[in-house]
Amino acid sequence: MQDANQIVAEVLCMLQDTVAPGISTFELDKMAEELCLSRNSIPAFKGYHGFPSSLCVSINEEVVHGIPSRKRKLKKGDILSVDFGVCYKGFYGDSAVTIPVGKIKNETYKLLQATRKSLELAIEQVVIGNRVSDISKAVQQYVESKGYSVVRQFVGHGIGSSLHEGPEIPNYVQGGQSPRLIEGMVIAIEPMVNLGTHKVKVLRDGWTVITADKKPSAHFEHSIAITAGGPLVLSARDKFSGQ
Repeated sequence: MQDANQIVAEVLCMLQDTVAPGISTFELDKMAEELCLSRNSIPAFKGYHGFPSSLCVSINEEVVHGIPSRKRKLKKGDILSVDFGVCYKGFYGDSAVTIPVGKIKNETYKLLQATRKSLELAIEQVVIGNRVSDISKAVQQYVESKGYSVVRQFVGHGIGSSLHEGPEIPNYVQGGQSPRLIEGMVIAIEPMVNLGTHKVKVLRDGWTVITADKKPSAHFEHSIAITAGGPLVLSARDKFSGQ
């Protein structure tokens, strides 16, 4: 699973280096798929429940599941959330990052910083004996303390020999007792944080999720193993970019 996630990390770092005004989301999708295939892995999202592409590309108010298009070209000031997964030797990797396109507004920059920080705080809770709700609480408390809102309709998940496994990993605290974290589990934590309302809606393409008030949204995700030595971030990008 670490090998699978490191392929994902390499793809995301390549995309971070490539994103620039004028490039189309279709071009980014093709580049991601080609690098994935060159590493003897299979794009996990392509064909998943009918999704047509290898890469999820979500711009500005798009939260998740945006479909790459030849017509969509990035503009200076945009933010681009890219979510990518692979299957390698029967196991899955999954990670996401939100990338600024050139100089962005200060309020949007702060949103990205807060979303990334909420993921870091969540990862600190990935220890044996904690509950899923400890992760959820870490994200929600930090995000709301900064005046942002957490998307509730979409959540993180377990990951392994399937792309999506139990347990669900919400980014907000739900009622009732949540599952305990045990050694050997791997989970994908993915805060989706909105500048405005937490409410979202799905566009007519059946995939693209946008904020109800059309304010920007950010998305960061890592796949993390629960080990006796603490959280192991399988999709860490430091090997490729120092991030």
